[in-house]
Amino acid sequence: MKTSFLPAALVLSGLAISGCVPSPTDYETTPVQVETAKGVVTCQLYTRERVVWDRAINRPNSMSVEEGDAVCRAEGERRKNS
Repeated sequence: MKTSFLPAALVLSGLAISGCVPSPTDYETTPVQVETAKGVVTCQLYTRERVVWDRAINRPNSMSVEEGDAVCRAEGERRKNS
């Protein structure tokens, strides 16, 4: 019976690479608060290069998750460009 080591090699290489993939928690900054017309949004921002990860961790009940996240991404962009 001939066995192939290719599947095992693929699994091992996948595991090795997955250990190198950064996690968003590796780039978190201290949360910031942004005043909006609907109330205060608490944002978890990341490095200036990772604005797409910025998100709301607390928002007014009258604000959707998407709207809160958009406020935080806008704050990240503002800080990135300042």
